[in-house]
Amino acid sequence: MTTPGGALLVVGDVVTDVVARHRGPLASGTDTAAAVRTLPGGAGANVACWAAAWGCADVRILGRVGADAAAWHERELVASGVRPFLVVDPEAPTGTVVCLVDEAASAERTFLTDSGACLRIGPEDWSESLLGGVARLHLSGYLFFSATGRGLVAAALGSARARGVPVSVDPASVGFLTRLGAERFLELASGVDVLLPSRDEACLLTGLPDAADAAAELSRRVPLVVVKQGGDGALVAESGAVRARVPAVPATPRDTTGAGDAFTGAFLAALLAGRTPVRAAAEGCRAGARAVERTGGRPGRSGRPGQPGLPGPPGRPGEER
Repeated sequence: MTTPGGALLVVGDVVTDVVARHRGPLASGTDTAAAVRTLPGGAGANVACWAAAWGCADVRILGRVGADAAAWHERELVASGVRPFLVVDPEAPTGTVVCLVDEAASAERTFLTDSGACLRIGPEDWSESLLGGVARLHLSGYLFFSATGRGLVAAALGSARARGVPVSVDPASVGFLTRLGAERFLELASGVDVLLPSRDEACLLTGLPDAADAAAELSRRVPLVVVKQGGDGALVAESGAVRARVPAVPATPRDTTGAGDAFTGAFLAALLAGRTPVRAAAEGCRAGARAVERTGGRPGRSGRPGQPGLPGPPGRPGEER
């Protein structure tokens, strides 16, 4: 157990999101009208920004970016209350994700991912000094999907265990998990304290069709499992049983990109503030509801929940950031 307070260190992806909101099916071979925005994103970076927005005073992120967008991402993170430790890759560009958001289908999204520099992050980018003053370490699941990222996971987990720092992991992607293999992922994540899968990820990791059964099964391997279920809220499982079902907060979806990251960031901020896992999951649901009513995966720049975000960097006249 950690005492309330202390820093949160996130290790994970910092990418550029190109969000295209369209209504109805894509028209193959011709044009489909869409509202297209370029925004800062990445599951790891989004989690860090939401944790800062939810009251965590010291949030840090380690990520790898290309020289093409390093300065912009650093400014965006700092403006959101996050202290960035960005490694600039001399060869690869910053990762880019095209998010196709269908407004006619509950704002469901499809990702086209070019991981770029994210896939090249590795153990050489790790330093034990990053854990100075850190009360919790969070690892983005995207780290598990490259050989160098897995090396970084091993290094970070080893350092955290040596210092008694609890570690959380968000599996991040059903597609990548399928390619890696469920058992392989769980072996690599052995020793983590908190697992935060989506419903689909939990079912994939266990082979069970029911989210509650999957949550209970995963909690036999990880002390605390919190399954994010979108509009159905969240499940909190420990010691092989679901201990709580946390209801969702009503929201009108605009863009579901980053909703799971918002949940994770707020959840971790609440744990650091001394909340119980169930209370922390309720905060996660509140952040998730706020996230789906925004475009993009970040909370804006207010720095605290319940306040309107400040505008992003200047864009073209009339451009929404």
